[in-house]
Amino acid sequence: MADETNHNQVPSTSEPVATDLPTANTPDPKAANSKVNPNAAQPADGAEKPAAKAAKKEKAPAVEDKPFPEFIQQEYLPALQKAIAEEGVKDLQLSFAKQKLPIAGLPADEEYWQVIGSWQNGQRQFNVYFPDEDIQGQKGFSCNEGKKTSTLESFLIDERKTTLDLLVFGLVRRLNSQKWLGRN
Repeated sequence: MADETNHNQVPSTSEPVATDLPTANTPDPKAANSKVNPNAAQPADGAEKPAAKAAKKEKAPAVEDKPFPEFIQQEYLPALQKAIAEEGVKDLQLSFAKQKLPIAGLPADEEYWQVIGSWQNGQRQFNVYFPDEDIQGQKGFSCNEGKKTSTLESFLIDERKTTLDLLVFGLVRRLNSQKWLGRN
């Protein structure tokens, strides 16, 4: 039997063929070209090309770029107070001081900047330590329930860049893991 071919098939061509179908990759040349489309929007000054962009506005410095004591007092403490209050703690007392580590058994000759928080008449207390006086540097954490603090742990050590939101989130998460916050 001889080969039978289907004469209803469309023959293929080796040359590209233009169609009227729109594509997602090419813009409509009539929309942007005012010579082709006289109704296309024109710049106000009559120029065909848009003017060069104005000089970029300088970004305001990030709050984390403030000097360390200013950042803690003006940004971190208020944000922390608000976040912990949202978790149900109403009598939180926060302070920022340079003092010795309250860890029993450590030779504490040096003083370190600390954020100290307490509530329930001092029965629950936490400390966040900044030995480098820099939020990007080393940080530590300790907490206690009416007793002397016994353990100093590292705090947010795996983060490449520490931000205000991360400092607040990290501490709230850590306090929540102690089952100290309202939902626990």
